[in-house]
Amino acid sequence: MINTINRFTPCLFVVTIKRLINHYYISCNGLIRSKLIKTCLLIIIFFSTTFCYAQKPAIQLATIFRQDIKIEQYFVSEKLDGLRAYWDGEQLISKQGNRFTAPVWFTRDFPTTALDGELWISRQQFEKVSGIVRTQDINNPRWKQVKYMIFDLPLSPAPFSQRIQQMQQLVDQAKSPYLQIIKQQKLTSITALYALLDKVVAENGEGLMLHHEQALYEHKRNRDLMKLKKFEDAEATVIEHLPGKGKYKGQLGSLLVKTEDGISFKIGSGFSDKERQNPPPIGATISYRFTGKTRNNVPRFASFMRVRVIY
Repeated sequence: MINTINRFTPCLFVVTIKRLINHYYISCNGLIRSKLIKTCLLIIIFFSTTFCYAQKPAIQLATIFRQDIKIEQYFVSEKLDGLRAYWDGEQLISKQGNRFTAPVWFTRDFPTTALDGELWISRQQFEKVSGIVRTQDINNPRWKQVKYMIFDLPLSPAPFSQRIQQMQQLVDQAKSPYLQIIKQQKLTSITALYALLDKVVAENGEGLMLHHEQALYEHKRNRDLMKLKKFEDAEATVIEHLPGKGKYKGQLGSLLVKTEDGISFKIGSGFSDKERQNPPPIGATISYRFTGKTRNNVPRFASFMRVRVIY
C-alpha cells in the first residue's frame, strides 16, 4: 500500500512524500537542487506524519478477578509484563495510537489479520523491551530479542475458545520466529488457580489472566476477562523527593506522591541504587504496588515499580 501526500505546494516547488510500509521516499520538482534541503524536508515531514499516522486502537480491557466464577469455564494464561501492541495487518500500534517502528524483517511474515498482544522479552525485562521498541530506528538489531506474544483476535466474531484455535493456526502458518501465542490452559479449582499464581510470582512473573471460554471480544472493559495478581497496582504523581538517611544519605530516601483521589503518601522501597541516585522527576507519573488500604484510603506497603511509560 502506498500513501502519497503533497505536503508543500507553494508556487516555486512541489514536494511529494510516499510511504511504503515502513519506508518513506521524497521527490521534488526541478527547482529544489540541494540534497540538504531535501533531507531537512524529509525529516520535518517524517516527524509530522509518523507519530500521528495510527489511530488509537479500540482494544479490550480486563476487570479485577472475582471469586464467584466457575473456574472450569475459564482459560488461564500468564499476565506478561510487556508493552501492549495492536497489529492492524500492516503495523504495530500502541495503546495510545503511536506506531512502533519495528524493522521490516520483524513483521514480514505476520498475518494480515488484526492481532492483540504484548511486545515482550522475558520476565522482569520491561525496561529493556520498552527501551528497544520505543526507538525510532527501523534498523535496530535489538528487536531480535523481542517476541510479539498474541492473546486475542480483535475482529473475530468467534467465542474465545475458538479464537485460541484460530490464533494457533495463524502462528503456525506464519512460521515467524518473532510471533508466538501466549499459552492458555484450563484449571479444575480455585485452589489450583492460586497455586499457579504462587508459582508464576515465585518465578518473577506478574500474575494471571482469566478469559471465559464463550466470551466475545469487546472493544471496551470486559467482565469475562479478568486479571489476578498477588499485589494491587496503581499510579501516582511525584510531588517531592525526600532525602535518605544512613546508607541512603545523599540519595533519595522516599518519594512523596499523590493519587488522582488527592491522597498523599510516601514510597520508600522498591528503588534500585541507580534510581535512588537519579529518582523520577517531580511531576512524573509512577506505577507502584501495594497490599490493601488503610481506613484513610492510603495504600499499605507501597513499593515503587517504575516510571509510567506513555506510548
